[in-house]
Amino acid sequence: MFQIGKTIVSEDVIEKDFVCNLTACKGECCISGEAGAPLDKDEVAILKEIYQKVKPFLRKEGIEAIEQQGTSVTTNLGELETPLVNNAECAYVVFREDKTALCGIEAAHIAGEVDWKKPISCHLYPIRVQNYSSFSAVNYHSWSICDDACTLGAELKVPTYKFLKEPLIRKFGENWYAELEKVAENHTK
Repeated sequence: MFQIGKTIVSEDVIEKDFVCNLTACKGECCISGEAGAPLDKDEVAILKEIYQKVKPFLRKEGIEAIEQQGTSVTTNLGELETPLVNNAECAYVVFREDKTALCGIEAAHIAGEVDWKKPISCHLYPIRVQNYSSFSAVNYHSWSICDDACTLGAELKVPTYKFLKEPLIRKFGENWYAELEKVAENHTK
C-alpha cells in the first residue's frame, strides 16, 4: 500500500494488468452480482436530473424497475446503488444484438443527450474506492468474470492504472494521477 494525498492505494492497482474484453465477457459485470452499482451521494441527484434524457435509451424492463424503485436505491446498510431488474442486472443496462451488456447512461452520453458518462464506480471498475472518515482506500477488485480482461491486459502489457487513466483523473484529479504515475514508475524499477 502507498499513500497519495488522502488516499491509500493498493499495489495491485499498478502491478495487475487489465484491459476490458467485452468480446469475451459480454459486460457480465453489469448483469452479475448481488447488488447494483455503488453510487456517490452526488450521483443520486445526477441520476434524478438526467433520467428523462436517459430513459429513451433504456429497455422496458429497466424503465419499469426505475419507475418502481427510483433512479437509485438505498440498501438496508444505508449504501446507495443503482436499482436492479428482478434482483439481477442493473436497471440502466441495455443489450446489443450479440447480447453484450452496455450502459444506457453511457449510450445517452455518447449520443450527446447528457454530459455525465456513468457512475464513477462503473467507470473505475475493477478499482473500488472505499471512503473512510480521514482517507479513501483505492483497491483492485478481483472477480473471475474479468479473467479475460486480465489476460488481455497481460498480453498488451497494460497496467490497471493506465487502462483506467480517464476515470482515475475524473475521480481524483490530474495531480493525483501524475503522482500515481511517479509511484508506479519507482515501484517497477
